[in-house]
Amino acid sequence: MVAGRGEAVVGATGTRTEVGRIGRALQTLSTAESPLKQQLSGLVRAIAVAAVACCLAVVLTYGLGRADWKGGLLAGLTLAMSLLPEEFPVVITVFLALGAYRMARERVLARRMAALETLGSATVLCTDKTGTLTENRMKVVELTAALAGRSDSEVATPAELRETAVLACPRESFDPMDRATVELGDEAAGPRAAALREYPLTPELPVMAFAHAVTGGLIVAAKGAPEAMAELAGWDLAARRALDGQVHEFAGRGLRVLAVASAELEPGEPPASLTGLPFRLLGLLAFADPLRPGVPEAVAECRRAGIRVMLVTGDHPSTALAIARQAGIDAARFLTGAELESLDEPSLRSALAGTEVFARVAPLHKLRLVETLQSMGEVVAMTGDGVNDAPALRAAHIGVAMGGRGTDVAREAADLVVLDDDFVSIVGAIRAGRRIYANLQKSLGFVLAVHVPIAGMAMLPVLLGWPMLFTPVHIVFLELVIDPACSIAFEMEPADPRAMERPPRSPTARLMGRSQVVRSVLEGLAVLAVVALGFWLGLQKHGGTTDARTLAFSGLLVGNLGLIVAHRAHSRGLLRSFQVPNPAFWWVLLGATTLLGLVLVLPPLRLLFQFGPLHLDDLAIAAGLTLVLVLALVMTGRLGRSAPPRQRPRADGLAA
Repeated sequence: MVAGRGEAVVGATGTRTEVGRIGRALQTLSTAESPLKQQLSGLVRAIAVAAVACCLAVVLTYGLGRADWKGGLLAGLTLAMSLLPEEFPVVITVFLALGAYRMARERVLARRMAALETLGSATVLCTDKTGTLTENRMKVVELTAALAGRSDSEVATPAELRETAVLACPRESFDPMDRATVELGDEAAGPRAAALREYPLTPELPVMAFAHAVTGGLIVAAKGAPEAMAELAGWDLAARRALDGQVHEFAGRGLRVLAVASAELEPGEPPASLTGLPFRLLGLLAFADPLRPGVPEAVAECRRAGIRVMLVTGDHPSTALAIARQAGIDAARFLTGAELESLDEPSLRSALAGTEVFARVAPLHKLRLVETLQSMGEVVAMTGDGVNDAPALRAAHIGVAMGGRGTDVAREAADLVVLDDDFVSIVGAIRAGRRIYANLQKSLGFVLAVHVPIAGMAMLPVLLGWPMLFTPVHIVFLELVIDPACSIAFEMEPADPRAMERPPRSPTARLMGRSQVVRSVLEGLAVLAVVALGFWLGLQKHGGTTDARTLAFSGLLVGNLGLIVAHRAHSRGLLRSFQVPNPAFWWVLLGATTLLGLVLVLPPLRLLFQFGPLHLDDLAIAAGLTLVLVLALVMTGRLGRSAPPRQRPRADGLAA
């Protein structure tokens, strides 16, 4: 029973509390519009202005030159529809949504879509230790009864050491070190009897002990800090120094150490205090939080990808350095939180250039690390789980909260939530982010390329005096059905196996660089040439616009599929691209050809599209021209393949 009185004194309320101070820090940190959204908005605006200008020019040309204002309005509307890149927002939204779905299957939740595009440019990954690099469970990895400085003649047996250590633990405990100690006991021995007396740990005496009744008397089993146990056992100063050396050797390996002792007493009432009891120091237990499987390999993968991994922990420097060495993180230098506070901004930037281990770090130190690294031009991913970590998570380019042990505030402030708290999952998210961005670039390049022949076939009748080839129904069918469906084939494209062997892309790099735009336009012009040639052949062969339109439209649709094949073959080769599994490509191929067949075969659809009757030789011509197109694009793509990107220099002058 608990009884008595208590008085609570309120020292601060609202924004003056520690939680309120965190809230103020969160309010001052704003989330800027993502670079992808900015670039997409600018690109769509520029193309929209060009489309309106071209539309007006076509209308005026028809109206003033041919006195056909109705035909000019229809031709202008068709051209405007063919130029407007309405698929871009659709494709990007679908890619990011499916990317988030795939990451969720890998135990990583994306709370903000912008993080998916930023992952590919991350240059620094700041990770904590407990539960992320390690398993967040203690395990006894070593026990020794051969103590340096032992003053008594009798050496304990390992069995006696284990049995006493178990007796020094509560019957039920959630403390990870207690649970690890109990695992040492003999499970076949059954449940232990309740202790006669408990001696709780205090700041003055960091020792926990329990008095138990045994045959012939009492035994007090104790475990705690080695220096406190040595003092209880009455060891002299020289013996304690020798024991300290042994303890420091364990600590240098990243192990936490507890000493175990016992005192045998006569039957009776347990004493009220541990002081003065005849304790015999039995030995030491060394605990470790084991490294998660796959962490060293994941750290090595980050290094190959040009990503620095920094260990940021509140643990003692010796523990942090030991874990860093096991994980493969550079442990040549370290900084403590106190040292971070003492450094001015230039000194801190200089220190960060060669330091990857940070110990005894408080949450506000994490925020300063993030801001300083960002000022050095780094793209920072930061992990955290506590309420106090929220400002650092919000300030980082990519805030990563722990889903298992993380607080609600940390998860709300983060961009990604790792459900299993595993460092390997974080690296997997970076790998997935690079895949999403690369496939998105391929898809947008494809969409831009297919707009060129559509717009070109709307312009050629104006320039060459041909009858209008495509009407709005053809454009709607292509741009709202065929083109988005075709672009999805790139979403399921497997990741490039060399993706994590390249440095991070620059955060200022454009989604579609000048070289990619030029290549997409040239590919579109090649398709335009094939479609125009097919239309001309149709005019020569059949002498009518309807049949020629059928041949040109078939060539354009099959040419879209040919562009997919060519884009997939650019990085893998034509034959190997068909061997790489991509179910979406085959579904798109089947769906597009089926729709084309229905339009050509069913009279109502054929009438709607103003097509002539089906001619198998026309389909053979369209397929033959497309085959030539694909081979030409594959050859030029392989010859013009760009060299691997150079490493992006960091602000500190080192290679990324």
